[in-house]
Amino acid sequence: MHRTTPPRPVDITNEFPELAPLARTAVRLHPRPGKPAVGDSSVGGPLLWPRDEPWPICPEHAGPWHLGFAPDEVRDSRRVLTAAWARAEGNRLDLTPQEREVLDRIGYSGRRIPQNGPVPLLSVAQLYARDLPAAEGDSLWPGPQATDLLQVLWCPFEHGDECLPQVRLVWRRAAEVGPLLSTPPEPSVIDNGDYLPSPCVLHPEPVTEYPAPHELDEELAERVRDWEEPRDYLYQYALSVAPGWKIGGWGNWSFCDPWPMGCPDCGGPVRPLLTVDSTEWDNEQSWRPVEDEAACAAPGVVHPQPQEPTQVTIGRGYTMQVYSCERSFGHTALQVMQ
Repeated sequence: MHRTTPPRPVDITNEFPELAPLARTAVRLHPRPGKPAVGDSSVGGPLLWPRDEPWPICPEHAGPWHLGFAPDEVRDSRRVLTAAWARAEGNRLDLTPQEREVLDRIGYSGRRIPQNGPVPLLSVAQLYARDLPAAEGDSLWPGPQATDLLQVLWCPFEHGDECLPQVRLVWRRAAEVGPLLSTPPEPSVIDNGDYLPSPCVLHPEPVTEYPAPHELDEELAERVRDWEEPRDYLYQYALSVAPGWKIGGWGNWSFCDPWPMGCPDCGGPVRPLLTVDSTEWDNEQSWRPVEDEAACAAPGVVHPQPQEPTQVTIGRGYTMQVYSCERSFGHTALQVMQ
């Protein structure tokens, strides 16, 4: 089922025409639980990976053990909670003895689990160019013209001062992949379940975005604040940057101001490529697709929540923006938590 973002409460360019030249088209990916195959665009699904190409690893996280959880334990926990909430009455979770045993065995703090060698990266997302809509006849494909497939993987442990899983981007031409790797390696241990995406199919939709107030010049930002003060909607949350997993657009800059960013390899300019979000919408529900309204109105508790289909959590419910170098798609991606 496709997803449709409701119109914004107001066309902000009617109020501030100087915002019109700053408009960018983002593609909301709208991941929703499903069973994607290697030929599908997905989050948490299998990748179209060549049999003769080594699977990426993280040399910074080698064995002989790590503190964390086994991926299948996380999947078992999610399966148990989904089943239990599906039959729950009201807000009371009633676990069977077998289900409680599963959750108790997994626990909440992790344990030492052997890891033989460097940790294999986790499959995070796959996007085929054919699944991206066009905007006014122009392609929204964000990668090299010779490619039509983007694959995103990451290390399931936090890296650096940003405390984010380290991302690896792979650009391909799908027709040139050849024989497929049938059973990709999986880490025996991951940091926690926050970085293990649940399999989701995608429903890409283009939307128009404008810069977050942090990226406007001071005079315009002040006028926008004065304009929105007596109204029920805020520019930052309802009129500028869309939430959720998306391609392109603007950064949301939620809890800090922008700072000068450059390519980790060459120091050159970077552009937003991918946003990984903890939720598809938050308290500002004007971004909730109309097709999801029925699920949100259903009585009882649903696990996972409709706005948390991937079950990925960044930090304390934030987003991770992945920026690509404007000079070379082969350079290291820049990652920012917001």
